[in-house]
Amino acid sequence: MTRAKKKTRARPTSTDLAKDHGRDPATVYAEAVAQGDIPAGPWVRLAAERHLRDLVELPKRGFAWSLEKADRAYGYWSQVLRLNGGQFEGQPFDLRLWQAFLVGSIFGWLGPDGYRRFRTAYVEIGKGNGKSPLAGGIGLYCLTADGEARAEVYAAASTKDQAMILFRDAVAMRDQSPTLSKHLVKYGGMNPWNMFFPKTGSFFRTISSDDKQSGPRPHCALVDELHEHPDGTVVDMLEAGFKFRRQPLKLEITNSGVDRNSICFQHHEYSQRVLEQRVEDEAWFAYVCALDKSDDWRDEGAWIKANPNLGVSITEKYLREQVKKGEGLPAYASKVRRLNFCEWVDAATPWIDGDKWRAIEDPELSLAPYLGTRCWGGLDLSARNDLTALALVFPRPDGTGRDAFTFFWAPEEGLRAREDRDRVPYTVWRDQGFLEVTPGATVDYGYVARRIVEFRERYGLAAVAFDRWRMEELKQEFDELGFEYSVLSCDADEDAIANATGLLLLNHGQGFRDMTPAIEALEAGIANRAMRVKKNPVLTMCAANAVVEVGAADEKKFHKRKARGRIDGIVALAMAERAATLQLVPSKSFWE
Repeated sequence: MTRAKKKTRARPTSTDLAKDHGRDPATVYAEAVAQGDIPAGPWVRLAAERHLRDLVELPKRGFAWSLEKADRAYGYWSQVLRLNGGQFEGQPFDLRLWQAFLVGSIFGWLGPDGYRRFRTAYVEIGKGNGKSPLAGGIGLYCLTADGEARAEVYAAASTKDQAMILFRDAVAMRDQSPTLSKHLVKYGGMNPWNMFFPKTGSFFRTISSDDKQSGPRPHCALVDELHEHPDGTVVDMLEAGFKFRRQPLKLEITNSGVDRNSICFQHHEYSQRVLEQRVEDEAWFAYVCALDKSDDWRDEGAWIKANPNLGVSITEKYLREQVKKGEGLPAYASKVRRLNFCEWVDAATPWIDGDKWRAIEDPELSLAPYLGTRCWGGLDLSARNDLTALALVFPRPDGTGRDAFTFFWAPEEGLRAREDRDRVPYTVWRDQGFLEVTPGATVDYGYVARRIVEFRERYGLAAVAFDRWRMEELKQEFDELGFEYSVLSCDADEDAIANATGLLLLNHGQGFRDMTPAIEALEAGIANRAMRVKKNPVLTMCAANAVVEVGAADEKKFHKRKARGRIDGIVALAMAERAATLQLVPSKSFWE
């Protein structure tokens, strides 16, 4: 497909446009975005509209837009700060217009108490747009120019190494600035770990979840790459210390992520709700870059929406190279869309597109209409101290497709430890009824066996495709219950099926041979909307984690070692879909 290249508008500096309009750069930017003079995505447009609306409405409630405060911050950037690295080494930090909107909003808006209005600023932006230097500048301003005695400024991240990336940018700006190098003392020699401002007794250093430091009292917390944080530990630790400050600031800067259970996605969604005026939070600032749904991520004319610093710190040439690689390597496309075009994806190399999966989820599906209706299942026992998954697939009575239901079991003992390891809320899912726990430190296969017997009796379960792992132990439980079953292969001949009685247990391998038809059957059901699944967050997690290995002849199997987490539910669902496609039925069924 040939795409017409759109000419990218010149991106003027804040100084240029402000001079032309005779007003402050933040308001100039908001008007230019709202009028379409500067291309921006849906959430940035809403952020611009919010600023313009607030200028009219918020003074009635005691809030104030202080051009004096905003101008003071703009001047600090241009007169005090210096950039570092490559062609930018030593240059004044001349704010681009979009950066002036962020800086002006953070420091220019005041609350009814006369202190800073915004206490949290959430910034989600494409990789390479200079978010770390901008955040470092905000930290330096709060350290030296915010009038806070004994200010504590932290570069915070999930790991010490990640926190040091932002901190090193701030140190480099200190070194390049004639003013800051005179007044800020750095400790650590070639590997500085602390900057101290003697005039106010303030410091700037790193903090992370692997730090043993307790009781921080941040005046400013710069949370870097929030999408990489496994949980809210660091953010909670910092916010706990805000009560000691009059106007604390938490700046969260991040690329888009892959985990929709993460704290980053929670703040991403919350920012959208604030901008859409579904939630009123006057202390929350949001600048969320994204393409519009109608945009093609390969269209150069749309790139500026996710990359407002395009042509400055990130080039069209670089993005063209990334897009070209993404077009040639589908697995790489997911990474490009996430990092460069601000699209949340469900795994680094996902098996299924998140939108396609969510389109088949139905929270209203019920088992009640299927009493006495034949169904087929898939069972992935996995390890006894992990998840066990069972999927049931029912043909719809009207012949339009199939409905699927999944069930999950885990041992009660050690559930919180597994929750921390897998970084998912197993205890919440247990309380909500999406995950069943069995007593003890391992999954009670007797409990699982009894549930399968129940499904056989209530729904006419005809066959269950199973992974051989641990299956002998489950068969022992069936034997103790006196439950009748027959073990066959998925390609059993007619004689074997004719002689089978009880529940059919179909030996289903996990290699290319058996999983290719299983995965393709599931993919076809999803693509054609012929399948609906009862919405279950445990299954959603499994779908997001799943990664497929493709063989030389386009064979497919799930790659458990490269999966991002648990995939048991998707493995079970694929096997159940194949069993439903085969529609094998024992000669002597339960109903007969």
